[in-house]
Amino acid sequence: MKKLFSELPKKSPELDLRELLEAGCHFGHQKAKWNPHMAEWIYMEKDGVHIFDLAKTADQLQTAYDFAYDLGSKGKTVVMVGTKRQAREIITEAAKKAGMMYIVSRWLGGFLTNWNQVKQSIKKMNDIEAGLKAGRYDGYTKYERVQLEKEQNKLARFFEGVRELKAAPDCIFVVDPKREAIAVTEAGMEHIPVVALIDSNADPDLVDLPIPANDDAVKSIKFIVDHFAAGYMAGKASK
Repeated sequence: MKKLFSELPKKSPELDLRELLEAGCHFGHQKAKWNPHMAEWIYMEKDGVHIFDLAKTADQLQTAYDFAYDLGSKGKTVVMVGTKRQAREIITEAAKKAGMMYIVSRWLGGFLTNWNQVKQSIKKMNDIEAGLKAGRYDGYTKYERVQLEKEQNKLARFFEGVRELKAAPDCIFVVDPKREAIAVTEAGMEHIPVVALIDSNADPDLVDLPIPANDDAVKSIKFIVDHFAAGYMAGKASK
């Protein structure tokens, strides 16, 4: 997988390290909470908090942009995953703008490893919604229609952001792989590459392309997510 990233054409614009600094990307977690596998990405410790080497963060983020560009240019599908409160709105907005899929409510176990069942659930959600809009259920009792609406809403909670997904995605982008451990594990089992915004408390060996940065601050999350999404958009536009 690393060979794949090393052979990508360079498409990312240069990054100003001051912008990453202003976004607070450099702050890791407290030293006591760190994962030793993150050592190569850490520049120093200050007041008990790890500080990321932003030059390395920028390199990883540029590679992520190049990968996103490649995916976009080939019409590949990407699902962005970010269920923590700080990430939900950022992920939703970036994914919609870039034409990617997204999951911000909860990762449903089996989403990748039991894809055929998930595909049926997505189809059911879309069918019920279309039927309600077209008046297909007008002959049903009020109770029956209410039950259909409840089922549609329940399915939408999990699948709203992936309603157009026809097959397992070609890549997932994750904010905080420690929180989204099930998604990362399933992607690994299905050999789907994982790009992740990863903080100092997580294991970078579990993802294919780690982007070491603060995964709690809104500005940091937005900076990383938006750059990746910009790569995907640029790739789509190049077709």
